[in-house]
Amino acid sequence: MSKGMIFSLEIAFPPPHSSVVNDFEHNIEQALASTENQGEMTDADSVGTVGSPDCGDMMRMWLKFSEKDGKRVIDRASFQAFGCQTAIAVASVATKLLQGKTAEEARNLSPQDLAGDLGTLPPMKIHCGQLVEGALRNALDPSDTTEAPQKSSLLGDISSQKPSAIRIIPIEG
Repeated sequence: MSKGMIFSLEIAFPPPHSSVVNDFEHNIEQALASTENQGEMTDADSVGTVGSPDCGDMMRMWLKFSEKDGKRVIDRASFQAFGCQTAIAVASVATKLLQGKTAEEARNLSPQDLAGDLGTLPPMKIHCGQLVEGALRNALDPSDTTEAPQKSSLLGDISSQKPSAIRIIPIEG
């Protein structure tokens, strides 16, 4: 290696599984075609609002509780969203998943849990699940003023993946 040579680092990530991506996109389309529980709930017991300045998404979630078998459970949930299709689809699925859950059970749901049958959220869409989670947590604990987790930077998303190969390429200078 001669003095003064410049090197470039090339990292190869495993190729995305196209069938998984296609399945996820299909599931999003299906969820959007039959969006449920969208809109304000005038008789809600609790309302949570959260927004992500990184992407401009905003989410509001309403919760209505009832007594069932001596427990206070979520009877209904609805949402309003200003955001991408994935955020709307996750919110729609989440409102159905929340029915019958106690506040504690709902608090323990992860963004991926809230996405339900949509499938695994791709790294660039994890913030959609986090947005729904943030609105839910804010509705469950209105005194919690914590913002929804921010969308990872591109480097943050890349660093969470394991490369399949690393190659150092000399650049002629």
